Amino acid sequence: MATNNNQGPLWEVFMQTKPGQPHKHCGSVHAHDKEMALQNARDVYSRRNEGTNLWVVPANCIVASSPEDIGSFFEPSNDKVYRHPTFYVLPSGITHM
Repeated sequence: MATNNNQGPLWEVFMQTKPGQPHKHCGSVHAHDKEMALQNARDVYSRRNEGTNLWVVPANCIVASSPEDIGSFFEPSNDKVYRHPTFYVLPSGITHM
């Protein structure tokens, strides 16, 4: 069986559920252009009035780290002590930090 992929490129969809809230990834759609991607995202992910704003981004424009980079890429720099919370002296009145 031959497959004919005429769905268009993949777009990632980010939705804001309330004004002032951050956009969160909610899924993907296929579309040939940005207007179609936005309409497809609206039809698929906000048809029950879940969102207040949508972003669509071509999936091939997203750069991501790979799972193999988990150690070296995310490890904090030990030569920058100001990034560690133990560098700061907390006032005695602060109990939860």
